[in-house]
Amino acid sequence: MADISVETIKALREETSAGIMDCKNALAESNGDLTKAAEILREKGLLTASKKSSRETSEGIIDCYIHTGGRVAAVVELNCETDFVARTTEFKDLAHNLAMQVAAMAPTYLDSESVPESENINPEESCLMEQSFIRDPSTTIRDLVNETVGRVGENIRVRRFQRFSLGE
Repeated sequence: MADISVETIKALREETSAGIMDCKNALAESNGDLTKAAEILREKGLLTASKKSSRETSEGIIDCYIHTGGRVAAVVELNCETDFVARTTEFKDLAHNLAMQVAAMAPTYLDSESVPESENINPEESCLMEQSFIRDPSTTIRDLVNETVGRVGENIRVRRFQRFSLGE
């Protein structure tokens, strides 16, 4: 096993926002490789998200984003399990990023399960959860939400969204 320095743990923690012990364990498992450790933490977050997906989400916030010039806006309702998580900066940032995503990419549906069978659409374009995140195209909105679930330890669900544009 590689000797893991405090600086390496700190670097991984800053990159992933995972807990200190989770970072240390992932680094130990990856023999000190930051890239592999980050992937281990990502997979662990996805596993946590799938375990929590059946839990009820009755708390949360509504966030809105109004684009510069006031011609495009979006509103997103994001739910979680407790009001404690709903008040965290990480949860609020996620809600705001989702509102920006809706304003920029104009999704029609939440996910591919909500698309009527009669419609023939590209889910990566029309479904919010399948879209690439505008700030990091290498990740999808579903992955972004699941990573946050892994970090905050609660189920998170996008309940609904609406986009407004002048003239539409």
